[in-house]
Amino acid sequence: MDINSLFNVKDKIVLVSGGSRGIGLMIAKGFITNGATVYISSRSVNVCDQVAKELSAQGPGKAISLPANLQQLDECKRIIDEIAKREGKLHILVNNAGATWGAPFDEYPEEAFEKVMNLNVKRVFSLTQAALPLLEKASTQHDPARVINIGSIDGARVPFLETYAYSASKAALHHLTNVLAGNLSRRNITFNTIAPGPFESKMMAATIKTYGDTFRNIIPLGRIGSPEDIAGTCIYLCSRAGAYTNGATILVDGGYLSNPAKL
Repeated sequence: MDINSLFNVKDKIVLVSGGSRGIGLMIAKGFITNGATVYISSRSVNVCDQVAKELSAQGPGKAISLPANLQQLDECKRIIDEIAKREGKLHILVNNAGATWGAPFDEYPEEAFEKVMNLNVKRVFSLTQAALPLLEKASTQHDPARVINIGSIDGARVPFLETYAYSASKAALHHLTNVLAGNLSRRNITFNTIAPGPFESKMMAATIKTYGDTFRNIIPLGRIGSPEDIAGTCIYLCSRAGAYTNGATILVDGGYLSNPAKL
């Protein structure tokens, strides 16, 4: 069994939402470094275009900018229509775009739940629903199309910060992934969740700056997550090696949730 073919994602067509920064960018780089064509979506046209240009220059795969505000249903449909026109199929969908909001309970606004639940749960469903015909066109029984939803360890624990909508949305996303796997996998598509712990992302930047040393002391592996950690997990799930993994929630947290002394 050749390891190069076992973990091969060369020539796969990939869409990474929220792919211009943070964990999404780490994932996009991993696929491009291994020869995939990656459509990167984010709200900022300039940032999306610049990141795609830089990633394509690094090769050997290709990055294509596809900016969109995925809070809006019509934008979810538009970017899938664009991929349909250009490619006609989609091997991998990574639902990574997300939002968070922290505030004390007594001050937590209705707006927070509207924004966070919409992007983190509803639009994951919307984008997956729109992409399903393209995923089916790319799939076979032994090489299914893949949907990876980026959850969080905060969806599997009570977080120490007051991010009520965020943690609720990620718990909902974890369960939604299981429901999708149970109902749609006979179409030769796998659905899995990756639940990251602390990573050096824009969303986590302030938290890591304040609590970074505490995290490192509590995480059994003693460090913050790296790009290789998250990209490697995605490549496993999207290669032949991960073709029979379905309906799983994979913790990528250095053992954080296993430590009884965790925050």
